[in-house]
Amino acid sequence: MPNILVIEDEDAIRRVLVKILKQEVDQVHIEEANNGRTGLKQFESMLFDLVLCDIKMPDVDGVEVLQRAKEINSDVPFIMISGHGDLETAVETMRLGAFDYISKPPDLNRLLTSVKNALDKNLLQQENKQLKKKIAKAFEMVGNSPAIEKIKSMIEKVAPSEARVLITGPNGTGKELVAHWLHQKSNRSKLPFVEVNCAAIPTELIESELFGHVKGSFTSAHKDRAGKFETAHGGTLFLDEIGDMSLSAQAKVLRALQENKISRVGSDKDIKVDVRVVAATNKNLKNEIADGKFREDLYHRLAVILIDVPSLDNRKEDIPLLVSHFSQLICSQEGKPPKEFSDEALELLKTYSWTGNIRELRNVVERLLILGGDTIEIEDVELFANKNE
Repeated sequence: MPNILVIEDEDAIRRVLVKILKQEVDQVHIEEANNGRTGLKQFESMLFDLVLCDIKMPDVDGVEVLQRAKEINSDVPFIMISGHGDLETAVETMRLGAFDYISKPPDLNRLLTSVKNALDKNLLQQENKQLKKKIAKAFEMVGNSPAIEKIKSMIEKVAPSEARVLITGPNGTGKELVAHWLHQKSNRSKLPFVEVNCAAIPTELIESELFGHVKGSFTSAHKDRAGKFETAHGGTLFLDEIGDMSLSAQAKVLRALQENKISRVGSDKDIKVDVRVVAATNKNLKNEIADGKFREDLYHRLAVILIDVPSLDNRKEDIPLLVSHFSQLICSQEGKPPKEFSDEALELLKTYSWTGNIRELRNVVERLLILGGDTIEIEDVELFANKNE
């Protein structure tokens, strides 16, 4: 149910606005204020989805209300209501962050359209915030072992720079988490984070995926298509499992890093790109270079900063924190309260060898949450962890 605040000192206009909103907006709750000072007090004490505010009011006018309200909560949209002589002031309120302004007497169709658009925008902003929180939770780096603390410290130092980073480590250790945190703590965090799994894309399609293509460049190229480098413009491009990339694609990536430009498959037109490249691999790239499978010049371009993510077996002291994190995350997704793990159950989990690393531990936690009791005991781990099979 949307909450709307109407701040208007003319009683007749305020009553008309309230009546229209109640008739035309589904399940709306409306608060009224007959002056700016009262409106500000209500704004401070209650969360609103939209404010309709007159500009010319005695004592505290609409411009001051808008300015002070934006300091309290900048996300709430304001529709300013202006008299015929207030056009210049109304334009000024738009510069200060108002969503729209409506002239008196208000055109009802225009007013309702503006109200709908403002509520839709506010709802979208709230959904985006919730989504970002979920994403941040899903990609949280959990642990306080020396190895993880070292990585966190390195991220804090490296993220604000433009340096390219090569993340190494076995499968399932969370290399993508490091990449996400490098992006989130960088100056590019508000711009795209684009991920490419080089191992999952067929060799014949990797160049098209990275650099795009023009219509007719190959059989299934029915229209022009932008590649991941263009999509990530201004942000971060994460090349996961780069050790599986073909040599021809490696050559094009090297050119993109050297010259900050790419060309689509089937085109000789250069396109300028501004991306920070973060790469990851589970392979020993120096061995791959010796075997002629990876370009040494590309390695040196990518490995300005090296971050090695340890296996779970090398940070077993983090297992209790990881188990708690996964329990909360999985149960939250299912709409259930998180289950507790007994100390004995956690100690048993710490004795196991985790060849699948963090990914394997998450799967085991999910299995235990489904099959175990209200509290996960050592017996549940012995029965359902499947570590001795």
